[in-house]
Amino acid sequence: MKPKVLFTASTYSHIRSFHLPYLRAYQERGWEVHVACGGREGDIPHADAVFHLPFEKSMTAPANFKAASLLRKQIVREGYALVTTHTSLAAFFTRLAVLGMKNRPRVVNMAHGYLFDGDTPALKRQVLLSAERLVAPVTDLLLTMNQTDLKIARTHKLGRRVENVPGIGVDFSRLEVGEDRRGLMRGEFGIPQDAFVLFYAAEFSARKSQSVLIDAMELLPKNVYLVLAGDGALHGQCWQSVRDRGLENRVLFPGHVRDVENWYAMADAAVTSSRSEGLPFNVMEAMYCGLPVVASAVKGHTDLIEDGVTGLLYPYGDHAACARAVQALLTDPARCQALGAQGKQRVEPYALDAVLPVVMEQYDSVTEVPLSPLR
Repeated sequence: MKPKVLFTASTYSHIRSFHLPYLRAYQERGWEVHVACGGREGDIPHADAVFHLPFEKSMTAPANFKAASLLRKQIVREGYALVTTHTSLAAFFTRLAVLGMKNRPRVVNMAHGYLFDGDTPALKRQVLLSAERLVAPVTDLLLTMNQTDLKIARTHKLGRRVENVPGIGVDFSRLEVGEDRRGLMRGEFGIPQDAFVLFYAAEFSARKSQSVLIDAMELLPKNVYLVLAGDGALHGQCWQSVRDRGLENRVLFPGHVRDVENWYAMADAAVTSSRSEGLPFNVMEAMYCGLPVVASAVKGHTDLIEDGVTGLLYPYGDHAACARAVQALLTDPARCQALGAQGKQRVEPYALDAVLPVVMEQYDSVTEVPLSPLR
């Protein structure tokens, strides 16, 4: 009988965006691969079975406790050898489902970026930390992606064992494009060929803080353009802010983009204004493409960027400092080139083919099922 592994996450899109190589790796080893997730339904390659869960964003939503109940029944029925869980909401309710279970599976939680730290309001921090402590006894292995989260996890003993990994790996090969894409993309979207284009792809949310970049655009020359790719709850609010400031000709909202490599090829620099991160794909992809990155000085970003060497950092929320960093790139093309080159070298160790064996080795360390080597 094949051993079974279960991957859980809050959304189908998270599994599709980040974990398909791991699903495939388990299938190649002869495992039966199951996925349980919520959000908008869709196909998940390399999964032998997919179970829909009624997750809602609010931690206290009754639907989430229903999801935990469904998961508990599923885990008992399927007899998984390993459960690996992702995204903070799904991670908590998956482990809540396992709590107190006899003959429970081994559980690995991968923290993609804790949403509590020293800058989080005290009450929210305490609630989230208490939730993590509650399920720590069934967290056989906790994997973090940055030094801040590693310190938090070890200080508060949020897992039976805590290790840090270099993210989950980025498939940089898909970012290769032809040299003509820059000019073609600018022509298609009405961006002058001599403009200095900033690119940021992220969900429109309070944590991603696109408003900081919009504020910064008011302080930058008219030849600077900003592309804000993505969708989300605050998309309309940001669009209205751009219109109110008369910036609609210089700030583009292309929505969710699948051909992100073409947008990197079209841009002169990447920017990010996030409140916190785990180990962000968008920053690593931009750095690999040779773009200088201007980023908020928060966890996840500071693990990748050494200020003035592999990119430029500014204090979170400080739109004027962000604008000054962009202005520094505008006036010094040689520095742009140097930061881009150093940045690319910095992220090469985060390539998927280097990271996947590291993460799989960690998964293997908690299972009792004999495993054959990765092919």
